[in-house]
Amino acid sequence: MSVRLEVADGVALVTLHRPGRHNAIDLETAGGLRDTWRELRSDDGVRAVVLTGAGDRAFCTGLDRSAEAPQPSSPYSIDDPLLTVGPKSCDLWKPIVAAVNGMACGGAFYLLGESEFLIAAETATFFDPHTTYGMVSAYEAIGMAQRMPFGEVARMSLMGTAERLSAARAYEIGLVSEVVPARELPAAALRAASVLASYPTEAVQGTVRAVWSAREAARAQALAGAPHLIALGNLPPERQAALFTDRSRDFRTR
Repeated sequence: MSVRLEVADGVALVTLHRPGRHNAIDLETAGGLRDTWRELRSDDGVRAVVLTGAGDRAFCTGLDRSAEAPQPSSPYSIDDPLLTVGPKSCDLWKPIVAAVNGMACGGAFYLLGESEFLIAAETATFFDPHTTYGMVSAYEAIGMAQRMPFGEVARMSLMGTAERLSAARAYEIGLVSEVVPARELPAAALRAASVLASYPTEAVQGTVRAVWSAREAARAQALAGAPHLIALGNLPPERQAALFTDRSRDFRTR
């Protein structure tokens, strides 16, 4: 199973389990995430969720490049398999604590953007590779613009693979709420989720919904334009593949 679910004491632990692929999301994993969020919606025994990735190298590196996602011929339509992998897109309003271990990049921001708050290992890094490979960062940048200062999200989205945000810098700018040693990450995330699970669930979910309502109008407006920006700005797939093949592995962490 590429998505693993464990439940104990009112807390669900959801783990992306493809460590050999840096927990990248293929179509099976995308379906597994959707099914998991929908299952948790109707499980009254679950009152809070921790989301993490298997292993210590990566939380998630976005869409697996081997995934085939056929596109419609119309320039007005885009089939993005990641649009429904997040909990909010599946109408789950139980609080999500993201435990970020290792790399989090690209399509990982669909998941992080729909989490209530992030706890990161000291070894965690954040970056967005889209522009390096000739792709528009639209949905990812929009999600992160809700969580980061404008200049920081613009820099991360534009600098591509040349730079990575360290966990310490992510904490400084408010993307991450807590940084802990890698070995302490699971316990820290579960501890926070356990507190949330101990409170009356109606009040907790109502608060989650209220916080999200403060930004939904701007987010919805931005997302409406994303498909057109992607259609206009993305290079043809063969040119993207060539850029990926010839990519440099040098980067600066700040």
